[in-house]
Amino acid sequence: MSRSGQAHVKDKRYKLTGNFHEASAHTPIRDRDQSLKLLGITNPRSMIYLHAYGGEAIFFESLSCGKLLGTRCDRPDCESLETIYLPFRIHCPDCLARCTVTDLTDRARQSTHIHTFMICERSGAFSLLETPIKFINLAIDGVATILMSYLSVGEPAIGVRVLPIFKTRDPTYTITDLSWVTEDTGIQQLPEGFSFGA
Repeated sequence: MSRSGQAHVKDKRYKLTGNFHEASAHTPIRDRDQSLKLLGITNPRSMIYLHAYGGEAIFFESLSCGKLLGTRCDRPDCESLETIYLPFRIHCPDCLARCTVTDLTDRARQSTHIHTFMICERSGAFSLLETPIKFINLAIDGVATILMSYLSVGEPAIGVRVLPIFKTRDPTYTITDLSWVTEDTGIQQLPEGFSFGA
């Protein structure tokens, strides 16, 4: 039995173990116009892509713990001093100084509202979200940027107050571990694996 591929870092290098490529059974490709003459075989392979998060890893890890992190510029001589960013930014876009990580969970719970929205009835081939997808752009008091996400429970409308929810059980460590619900949503209405967080 082959073990599926795993990746970890040791001595600042990726170390891969297990099987990252498994060939499927060979299936003949035959020409139906020439008495089923053999033309080849299928040989599909599954691919594993290593996607490094670098300085953003803390953001994705925090979602699995029920926390929403943003960043803030704390460089005293920057015109954007104390500007808060979400989506998470490693460096200030104005002075390029490394930003300070800041917990925005409580702020998001208290002041987030839908800035704009759109409902997507069809999605791309590899979308993990069920249609219709209620994409929402969110404004959070005191945050300089607009966050795009999706609404899991409730109906979107401009100005509607929403609360963050987090996939704390079996997280994917991707942005889909963060979703939103209208403020009147009860815990029993949350999607499987999601919670209101820490």
